[in-house]
Amino acid sequence: MAGRPDLRDGNETGRAPIAAPGPGHPDYYRWVVCGLLFAVTAINYTDRQILALLKPQLDRQLHWTNEQYGWANAAFQGAYGVGMFAAGYLIDRFGPRLTYAVCVAFWSLAALGHSLAASVRGFVVARIGLGLSEAGNFPAAIKTVTGCFPKQERALAIGLFNAGSNAGAIIAPAMVPWVAAAWGWQATFLLAGSAGFIWILFWLRWYRATPAGPREGTNANRPDAIPWSRLLEFRQTWSFIVAKFVLDPVWWFFLIWLPDYFKQTRGLDIKRSWPELVTIYGLTTALGVAGSWVSGIWIGRGWSVTRARKRAMAIFAACMLAILAVDRLGNWPAVWTLGIACAAFYAYVSNMFCSVADMFPAGSVASVVSLGSVAGCISGMAFPVFCGRVLDSFAARGDVGRGYTLLLAICSVAGLVAFLSSHLLAPSFEPVRQPARA
Repeated sequence: MAGRPDLRDGNETGRAPIAAPGPGHPDYYRWVVCGLLFAVTAINYTDRQILALLKPQLDRQLHWTNEQYGWANAAFQGAYGVGMFAAGYLIDRFGPRLTYAVCVAFWSLAALGHSLAASVRGFVVARIGLGLSEAGNFPAAIKTVTGCFPKQERALAIGLFNAGSNAGAIIAPAMVPWVAAAWGWQATFLLAGSAGFIWILFWLRWYRATPAGPREGTNANRPDAIPWSRLLEFRQTWSFIVAKFVLDPVWWFFLIWLPDYFKQTRGLDIKRSWPELVTIYGLTTALGVAGSWVSGIWIGRGWSVTRARKRAMAIFAACMLAILAVDRLGNWPAVWTLGIACAAFYAYVSNMFCSVADMFPAGSVASVVSLGSVAGCISGMAFPVFCGRVLDSFAARGDVGRGYTLLLAICSVAGLVAFLSSHLLAPSFEPVRQPARA
């Protein structure tokens, strides 16, 4: 096409990528790509969040227990973990352009499939399909950022695209109650599923390469992949795996159970609690992106990558302890406290993803992210079922609020546990040194 360079995925050619299209400077291109990553992550999390928002309505229709609802979400997590095994390898092998489009196409079909479910088993099957296909989102996005951005900009770029997860969590409570009331709950899944296919058109139009950050001076997609079997030999890999295992259930708790928390403990159903939910996720987005930028600012001032990332992550982990105060606060003070704590969690995770790109060659970034995500899925499977059993147990005693107090306390300390355990495994974020092959 005239006026448009022939740009191909960096994994498809050994040449350094051509400067990307855009007015004035290649920087324009990579920020457009970051915008696309933000959009698809928003779609991804909207798809995930809908079931939690429809829970009160589906409680009446399906008559399921909290534990059964937990199992439906556990099915998603289990499938998500299985999908990770394939996603990381395929993205590192073939690049993110086509693999990302295929993943989005399949998860959009799975989202549409939820509209056909009429039983607990039907929702379990739909959640499995969604989990298998959505597994490609974060490995592909981190891989894309690694190729497009220099180190000092990666935390900000990851923070910006990861803000899509909060945007999805904002869009869903603002949209779902009204769409469901006007056209039925099935329409919410039809609308969300259709959005993914629209995104694919823009992605295939714009993404043609993963140009290395202009100050990196190297091709970020060089063939330097470390085999999965050898990745597990590195303590740095395990630092990320352990952190994901500890932290992933916390985010899933806030996505899956927060609407029910407001209903059960504060008497606010979804039509009345959506301003609180939107505020929490809005704060998470705004403050989380700002927090993600902090380590990049420190690196720009001459701090080492390790010092900047570790200092930021320690601060964010400590901020998560504010969750302990939520039960003793009124509605809106609790909302602000949860928003700040979730923002700290968000900024911590952004820096944690950056640490993978800091420590591992670009050809292995998606694989390491996938391994950590599998660990997160294992704990993410168990925690919703555990939450359901805890809440059912306290509900039988007429005090479901104490069940939520226990679960919030567990979430509050997860950041410090993740930081300390991963720090013991990876005291430094220096690039790994591959052992000599026999």
